[in-house]
Amino acid sequence: MTKLESRILRLMTAIPMWLLMGLGLSVLAVFAVIILYTTGGDAGADRYRMGPHLEPATPPPPSILLLKAAQSTQIFQTPPAGEVTLHLPHGPGNPRNCMGAFVTLAGGRVLLAYQHHTGEDWDDMSPAVVTGRISEDGGRTWAAQDRLLVANDAACNVGGPSLLRLDDGRIGLWYHRMQSLADCRLWMRTSADEGESWGEPVLCMPAPGYFVIANQRAVRLAGGRLMVPAAYHRTRLDDLSDPAAFDLRGIWMFFLSDDAGQTWREAADWWTLPRASVSGAHEPGVVELADGSIWSWARTSTGRQWQMRSEDGGERWSLPAPTHLRSPISPMAVATLPTGDLLAVWNDRDRRWGLPLPDLASRRTPLTCALSSDGARTWHSAQLIESDVTRAYSYPAIHVVGDAVLLAYGCSEDPSGLPEMCVRRVPIGWFYGLAE
Repeated sequence: MTKLESRILRLMTAIPMWLLMGLGLSVLAVFAVIILYTTGGDAGADRYRMGPHLEPATPPPPSILLLKAAQSTQIFQTPPAGEVTLHLPHGPGNPRNCMGAFVTLAGGRVLLAYQHHTGEDWDDMSPAVVTGRISEDGGRTWAAQDRLLVANDAACNVGGPSLLRLDDGRIGLWYHRMQSLADCRLWMRTSADEGESWGEPVLCMPAPGYFVIANQRAVRLAGGRLMVPAAYHRTRLDDLSDPAAFDLRGIWMFFLSDDAGQTWREAADWWTLPRASVSGAHEPGVVELADGSIWSWARTSTGRQWQMRSEDGGERWSLPAPTHLRSPISPMAVATLPTGDLLAVWNDRDRRWGLPLPDLASRRTPLTCALSSDGARTWHSAQLIESDVTRAYSYPAIHVVGDAVLLAYGCSEDPSGLPEMCVRRVPIGWFYGLAE
């Protein structure tokens, strides 16, 4: 034994054993926290973790219950997902169609609302209105003409609609009114005649600022509370023409109403990502879980969707953490199927698909889906909805009609997927790997 080894041994024997054990446990605890935080709580797992969506599922038809037996943890290789029943291309005087939302009307009709740009430019601040189309047969066919839902009464545009049936039977319609890079807030109108007319607008965000809300984001909780998640973007300069004036880093926020939308207030908590990020938290979504807690997700520049949870109706939220859902900076949609399972639709950039993914990491492709049977803690039955990686797909919205799902999403050759929109009708069985 060398002199150095002898000294180390004497030093160790002089330290009480309980202190050595305590130091060892502390080191192990630190490593455990790091692993849980960086992996979303499941180091090395092949399955995803996340949380679910919007409204309680309607009672499933008996035939749908049989689909539960078809669940699989494998990637399905099934025929194409249903069929496209509506295509809204861009053209002269209508350079962009995007951000759809659905609601079922009396008699089984379906109303689709979407952001319809006018003029010649299709950037985010170009003129736009909110228009709608009706389907009389559950989304199989659509009216040939739009109807105007919200005229453009803003300096820039109106858009990003959400539709929701309220507890008293009215329909709620939410949309942003963009005035400038310092002023974009959400407004709500209601209809008591199945969308034929709309009441006066109510401001959902009392404080001024630039708030970004994706389409189909308004939700109603079991207790009747209405909730809208939003990303707040600061302005850093008085001169809004300076590109440096707008802060791209979104702050995760929530707005609540406990009187059916007559008045709104900001939730107690707000967050941004607890790490360096170009994006912060963008265009969050929110859903109430079976146990009454609330789960929220947001798109980010980190290559993954991030998540938070609330145990008190959306007032206070846990520290944001990454999910296992790989994604470019692109929003995700989640909804509850009649089977009780959760359906997620997003741009999964995982190489497991074996697709020749373009080098441009921000390209929103392919369009994928997966199911969760355990409250979004794990995901299974992953499938490709759109696999043409020369095109991009964005801002999905999900709506259940009987034994089928309507998907509205942007579909174009532009990396953003924004200029054009389509509606796809997919039998619920397809999501379980069953042939149509």
